[in-house]
Amino acid sequence: MPRANRFFLQGHVWHITHRCHQQQFLFKFSRDRARWLYWLFQARKRYQLCVLNYVVTSNHIHLLVQDRGLGEIADAMQLIEGRTAQEYNQRKARRGAFWEDRYHATAVDSERYLAECLVYIDMNMVRAGVVNHPEKWAHCGYLELQSLVRRYRIIDSDALLKLLGFTTEVEMRDARKHWVQEALLRGHLQRDERWTKSLAVGSEEFVRRFQKDLGITARYREVLEQTDFCSLRDNGGSYSIDFEAEIILPSLKIAGK
Repeated sequence: MPRANRFFLQGHVWHITHRCHQQQFLFKFSRDRARWLYWLFQARKRYQLCVLNYVVTSNHIHLLVQDRGLGEIADAMQLIEGRTAQEYNQRKARRGAFWEDRYHATAVDSERYLAECLVYIDMNMVRAGVVNHPEKWAHCGYLELQSLVRRYRIIDSDALLKLLGFTTEVEMRDARKHWVQEALLRGHLQRDERWTKSLAVGSEEFVRRFQKDLGITARYREVLEQTDFCSLRDNGGSYSIDFEAEIILPSLKIAGK
């Protein structure tokens, strides 16, 4: 796989996905998924990583984070993925890569686009046919928020409240539960590549500004305009956002309701 271009825009909400090497089921056991969550918790503490949602499946992860411009995402990913791979290989007496070359990151607009991305992550194991409701998968942000976990909490509820425009955590939990129920009733179980293969998803204004701020790197990237959203296509390899880029491009402010 070719190496991706090195670029990154500060200040966004990012949906990060990363697969295990050659799509192997390296997270098939609960203890390994739990270790990934342990290091995610450590990254939140050490680097003030703002986590909005997550899920660990059998062969890949989804992570939704808000960038605060401190380099915390690069530090967090290095810690989480490095330690997870190291522990697994040591325990299994295994050599070789644990992860695919690079993770993919999609910038997500606020308000309803963020809500749609949250539900897409929540429904991951339902789409896979492993469970019939997100609350039945132990290693996900939906269960953490709905079960009122306080100790070892990973999700930044205050940041999520602000981005979604809610005033109380109860209100947000009830809305999230309703969104998931609607998705289940409507049978929205298909994979949606806009959340895993785009560079940005949101309103036309959001995506066009994102494309402009990327400059020459986005000149030949196509903006897809659908009925209710726009997305900026990733024409290169799957792993396109580099949080360790030496040149940080101008930020694009994301406002809540």
